[in-house]
Amino acid sequence: MTTAQVPVGTLLRQWREHRRLSQSDLALQADISTRHLSFVETGRALPSRDMVMLLGESLDLPLRDRNRLLLAAGFAPLYSQSGVDSPRMAAVDEAIRRSLHGHDPYPAALVDGGWRMVDANAALRGLLSGIAPRLLHPPVNILRACLHPDGLAPRIVNLAQWREHVLCRLRRKIAFTADDSLGELYDELCSYPGDLPRAVHGSTEDVMVPLRLRDGEHELSFLGTVTTFGGAVDVTVAELSIEALHPADERTAEVLRSRAR
Repeated sequence: MTTAQVPVGTLLRQWREHRRLSQSDLALQADISTRHLSFVETGRALPSRDMVMLLGESLDLPLRDRNRLLLAAGFAPLYSQSGVDSPRMAAVDEAIRRSLHGHDPYPAALVDGGWRMVDANAALRGLLSGIAPRLLHPPVNILRACLHPDGLAPRIVNLAQWREHVLCRLRRKIAFTADDSLGELYDELCSYPGDLPRAVHGSTEDVMVPLRLRDGEHELSFLGTVTTFGGAVDVTVAELSIEALHPADERTAEVLRSRAR
């Protein structure tokens, strides 16, 4: 969603419509009058800082976009945006390193809100070895590296199923953030060769969508988890997540353990 030079009232209306809420719906959630919300959206009333924060929370906006609302209303941003390697992120950085390296010999990566890889453990880097070098040029996008024809895609046994799982996750993220860059990534992933099913199911034995990957003479099977930081009040921390792959069967676990040994 484009926000440059957009008045705060217009920005609020865009977000309200994106969330598919009427003025009365949002007013009820924020416990304010519909008339006052209408005045704010049309520019007839200037919202206070507290009102901007209340509406941002009621719209469940990402921290980055709550800052943009504040700026549009003429206020300083509330939420910091720290570099991953900044001193104030030391405790977060230590937690990330423990999580990544503690997950070895199974693959895990730290990604930002656009699925760009910030860090990864040895197992994940090993999994990506052999794909086209240009896909590994920083910043590495793990969705692109996974689904690109020159990436992992030719090795994914259940490519149609896994592709739809990835695209579904991306659609949900776009719906939440209204991020135009994620929309462009989605269009790119959809342009890759292959069918675009909307409901591909695994066997009745699956309880999650697995990633089944040919790896030399082996077929590895993984289940994915996503870890985020609870209580984040920094934009960077709020957008970080750890994507981890866990062995879905003992054969996969033993192959990875033996390689680590």
